[in-house]
Amino acid sequence: MKQNILIIVVMFVIATFFIIADKQSSTGSNSKKNKTNNSISEVDGIVNPDVKAMYVSYIELEEYIKDKSSDVAKSNIDTIINNMKKDGFNWLILHVRPFSDSIYPSKIFPNSGVVTDGELPFDILAYFIEKAHSAGIKVHAWINPYRISSNPNFVIDEKHPAYKFLNTNSVKVIDGKGVYYNPASEEVIDLIVSGVEEIIKNYDVDGIHFDDYFYPSDDIDDANYDAYQKSGGTLSRSEYRLDNTTKLISRVYDVIKKNNKKILFGIAPEGNIDNNYSANFLDVKKLLSTSNYLDYVMPQLYYGFLNQNRPYADTLKEWSNMIKDQSIALIPALALYKSGTDDQYAGSGKNEWRENDDIIKRQILYSQNIPNYKGFSIFRYAFFYDKNSQNANTIKEVKNIRDVI
Repeated sequence: MKQNILIIVVMFVIATFFIIADKQSSTGSNSKKNKTNNSISEVDGIVNPDVKAMYVSYIELEEYIKDKSSDVAKSNIDTIINNMKKDGFNWLILHVRPFSDSIYPSKIFPNSGVVTDGELPFDILAYFIEKAHSAGIKVHAWINPYRISSNPNFVIDEKHPAYKFLNTNSVKVIDGKGVYYNPASEEVIDLIVSGVEEIIKNYDVDGIHFDDYFYPSDDIDDANYDAYQKSGGTLSRSEYRLDNTTKLISRVYDVIKKNNKKILFGIAPEGNIDNNYSANFLDVKKLLSTSNYLDYVMPQLYYGFLNQNRPYADTLKEWSNMIKDQSIALIPALALYKSGTDDQYAGSGKNEWRENDDIIKRQILYSQNIPNYKGFSIFRYAFFYDKNSQNANTIKEVKNIRDVI
């Protein structure tokens, strides 16, 4: 009898051991799997975490830095970083060159009018990087490559890099729109690339971020295209323009990786894929077919689920399906600024952002099951944290977003 009891006890101990071991093994396996699923992409062995990004645009910089003392401006930057850290955001997409200018001391571009009317109060980019990195937040330097000014009457002085392009078609004043560089100009491409190289050589940024891929006008590249045809070029005008933007992106990617392979390069194109071809001349399918152009794409998916023309779920899947190289991460930008407003281009979904206060929360949760998805970004900071930019719906939307991040 005693022997039987002893055998039963031994068998129970052995069975318990294997159950615990199996559970630990299973837990470890799941933990490793989750870590893999949360990565953005592997760049030289560096795996980044699940992306929770926040845009800080030139509008915020003008509000929180311009005409402020250095102490107040730095305190406002501290608040931005502290708020982001508290809510779990880990990427800051910072507008460093909104108008062919800079919020940092540059040998190429003038001081940005969004932060000063004279001398920079301090190196704003360096301070953002210092504070963000100490909080565990990565900094992506956001550049608008072609825009010089939104004011058609903007005066380009001799210290501006565009000054040497005056009276050429490399710079054009566009009535009702502003002053822009010509994307077909090789000298313009050289200028933009050199500006990127200046940043990555002088600052510990984690990424370079482009948006605003809009061909400025229908005739800005007429002379360039005529010369191209006369030299034997066979591309259509549309193909020619697509090739020009692809050339810029390729050169920027190459100069980044030549200097530091750990620095990521991403773009934030319009969410409407067709418009990228017909109006913006950005060959998104080509860019997402291979790892030679981008580390991530952040399409501006500023649509609700009920948008009649571009419903969020279908549009997100379209972007995911275009990614043929799995090292490229899909990180949709989400439209917090629409909360509580009419979406005038949404057709029958016009009222969605007024009648709901959890759209972005549901977008984040829905997107987690989409292939290539590695996180999200919020456009923009003021709508998340500044009561002066919020309405009743925005406040509720922010609370719901916090529930999932």
